[in-house]
Amino acid sequence: MAQRTLEVRAEKLRLAAPFRISGYVFEATDAIVVTLTEGPHHGRGEASGVYYLGDDLDHMLGEIERYREAIEGGADRADLRALMPAGGARNAVDCAMWELEAAQAGRAAWELAGLPSMKPLVTTFTLGADAPEAMAAGARGHEGARAIKIKLTGELDLDLARVKAVRDARPDVWIGVDANQGFARRDLDRLVSGLMDQRVSLLEQPLARGSEADLEGYRSAIPIAADESALTLADIRGLPGRFDIVNIKLDKCGGLTEGLMMAEKARRLGLGVMVGNMVGTSLAMAPGFLLGQLCDYVDLDGPIFLAADRSPSVTYRDGEIFCSDEVWGGGARVAA
Repeated sequence: MAQRTLEVRAEKLRLAAPFRISGYVFEATDAIVVTLTEGPHHGRGEASGVYYLGDDLDHMLGEIERYREAIEGGADRADLRALMPAGGARNAVDCAMWELEAAQAGRAAWELAGLPSMKPLVTTFTLGADAPEAMAAGARGHEGARAIKIKLTGELDLDLARVKAVRDARPDVWIGVDANQGFARRDLDRLVSGLMDQRVSLLEQPLARGSEADLEGYRSAIPIAADESALTLADIRGLPGRFDIVNIKLDKCGGLTEGLMMAEKARRLGLGVMVGNMVGTSLAMAPGFLLGQLCDYVDLDGPIFLAADRSPSVTYRDGEIFCSDEVWGGGARVAA
């Protein structure tokens, strides 16, 4: 068996414009890219970490070095889940393992995952929080979008004005909102009522992580998705009765391997499934696109916020995302 080598590099991903959500404004994001090489084959994975958990660049690089010996020693994806904690570092390594395994098998990653094919997926296009008129202009700018997700800040009156402005600008699209933990339980009735008036179809993470019990038995006319409240497979069992949908992000759960397990368990518990992303390039979106084949909701628009993407890249057309085998996991990638 060929010796496995691990390379990791840090990258600064510049955003084309500042992006605002509840409590944060982003102008750039750090990412790591992991490459695993065995003989003529290699695999890659990208991760940006989880900013609200302190999973930043230094933390991810430290995690990689902590487990380098085991990874280069031949650990497989199951070993990785047992060894490394969930987060960006494990995600990058796990996705690199998927692509390496696909190359060695001469089969695409989606085939290894047991999927029959890969089809284009309708994805949301996200609007960062801004003045209502600016968000309306942004909605009109997403001319081909069939689904738009609106970032809220927890300022109830302003947030409802933002949603109304977007709906007025785009009466044709599906709309979801991401509250990013910005509200309290006492706000929910008014928030949901206002969102219903604008034909909003999804409410993501309205309350802070740790306040999940406040949703126990709450009957919302709009499905509520867990994002920050559902990091890993272990969190899924606590969602029924509080949430309707789980938003799976590979940086949170630590890779495609666990993401697929989360989707399967959510289905068994009667939950809807969503795939989301931290900001990243097409290399980060590609494993999420594979998971998206199993999801009800898809939010994989990360590259559109960047000043520059990788090539080859995912494509966005008519409100859909498509990721070809050339981007990642195609089964024929050979080390130079």
